Amino acid sequence: MSVRKLKPITPGQRFRVVNSFDTITTDKPERSLIAPKKNSGGRNSQGKMTMRYVGGGHKQKYRIIDFKRTKVGIPATVKTIEYDPNRSAFISLLYYADGAKTYIIAQNGLQVGQTVVSGVDASPEIGNAMPLSKIPLGTVISCIELRPGQGAVIARSAGTFAQLMARDGKYATIKMPSGETRLILLTCSATIGAVSNSDHQLIVSGKAGRSRWLGRRPRTRPVAMNPVDHPMGGGEGRSSGGHPRSRKGLPAKGYRTRSKVNPSNKYIVERRKK
Repeated sequence: MSVRKLKPITPGQRFRVVNSFDTITTDKPERSLIAPKKNSGGRNSQGKMTMRYVGGGHKQKYRIIDFKRTKVGIPATVKTIEYDPNRSAFISLLYYADGAKTYIIAQNGLQVGQTVVSGVDASPEIGNAMPLSKIPLGTVISCIELRPGQGAVIARSAGTFAQLMARDGKYATIKMPSGETRLILLTCSATIGAVSNSDHQLIVSGKAGRSRWLGRRPRTRPVAMNPVDHPMGGGEGRSSGGHPRSRKGLPAKGYRTRSKVNPSNKYIVERRKK
């Protein structure tokens, strides 16, 4: 994977950095695994705007991803590596030995023609899904379950990964992408390897219109508002706006909002860095 810097033949391309998509093998999705995706434009069932700065965007079709990897013990061949407009990571199409087809989140280094498998007896190779109890310590993992059978919820976006640090009793100690260290049940499954498209963070849009294509409308800065609209609004001239805080008045930039009596606190060994 790599990125390309365009020659500035237009103003919108002067700072544009694009993904070269050199790992993508096809631009046509599997028709049996796509579903219609309806956009709300930030409106509720009454047609009233309940979400600001949302609307427009290019029409998209949803790709149905197998986050649970339920085809246990059945080998599958990687047929394609594809772009998915609904997520930052790439996806790959699997052809199973029994004739089934599914999409999974593609791991970094996954190749077309490679064989992947899920289950207890799988080997710890890139793309294979297996329980945390069977993964060697120190292995880089992604697409991790938080509860057994729930499906992958942790480390699914482009370039993210976690690391299996230790095992103690019925829990595994996982170092999360945020830096937090957490306990997860050994019966939860994870996929070997980091998520693909690690260069996603290097991409520069280059112009405002590209955000509109993604369904993001222009956002008004709080310091440009009036005091009636935002706590940071008002003032004479170009005033800073006071302490950084949200529209509802909650402090931003370091203020912790996590409850001290949250039941899942006991599973967190070390909090993420400030």
